Amino acid sequence: MFKFLKDKINNFKSVISNTTQSLVGNVLLNVDDSDERYSEFTLDDIEDTLISADLGVNYSTELVDNLRKQKNAKPSELKNYLKEEFKKTLNEAGPTELNYKDNELNIYFITGVNGAGKTTLIAKLAYKFRQEGKKVLVAAGDTFRAAAEEQLNIWSVRAGADIVRRDKADPASVVYEAIQKAKSEHYDVILVDTAGRLQNKFNLMEELKKIKTVIDKQAPESLRESILVIDANTGQNGLQQAKVFGECVNLTCAALTKLDGSAKGAIILAIAKEMKLPVKLIGIGEKMDDLKAFNADEFIDALFS
Repeated sequence: MFKFLKDKINNFKSVISNTTQSLVGNVLLNVDDSDERYSEFTLDDIEDTLISADLGVNYSTELVDNLRKQKNAKPSELKNYLKEEFKKTLNEAGPTELNYKDNELNIYFITGVNGAGKTTLIAKLAYKFRQEGKKVLVAAGDTFRAAAEEQLNIWSVRAGADIVRRDKADPASVVYEAIQKAKSEHYDVILVDTAGRLQNKFNLMEELKKIKTVIDKQAPESLRESILVIDANTGQNGLQQAKVFGECVNLTCAALTKLDGSAKGAIILAIAKEMKLPVKLIGIGEKMDDLKAFNADEFIDALFS
């Protein structure tokens, strides 16, 4: 397994400090530890704060309703209660380790709206694989945005990866060509870029389904992950994106970009709860090595430390 998947995230506490304040700090401000029990007013404040922190209405309501049902619940124990509930939510969403098999072709099907950071994530992921000595091929599946292809080409070269691109071509045909090239030239990894246009949902769904069909036919055992890329700053909109793309393809995980400085990192928990979708990668900066493996325990510890 790749070294970068086990890297410790330096200064992770500072990376998510805004999320910590929004999700935990502001909630605890509403609570008086000396109170023997929760007042209805306090519970309402906790619920409103959790919703404002982008945890989601359903999840926030469930957490507070559980407190209402516990006759002996004490405000002084709120921090531990939230910590255990958040940890359970992340664990139930599934493992956070990126799937990879040695000595086989590994395909990563990468989706997300335009502007979410797909291109830079693909470049950083290519770089990480290359650092481990893997032979990497990028399939430029967003063929109708010339700027997207050109940007992906520049980033791929910078990362040391090869690329298959055909301007204005059928995206599925580009992926087909990439798979054939990967098989004949013994690549370890294919990173498949895709369009992210939500304006016409039907066309997007059909395009993604067609690409998925090509992968299923040409390399059925090679698809390791279907990754949804989400900009951390979008908050609850990220959850809606997960639902839309979940209708198109069988998502296996999410990657959260631009987490550094964002106050909306609670979307990690909302997606885990609502979609049962684990976050496996996080972007914490602009540098090539600022793509890190997500570690649930590390995230929770940083939130509550």
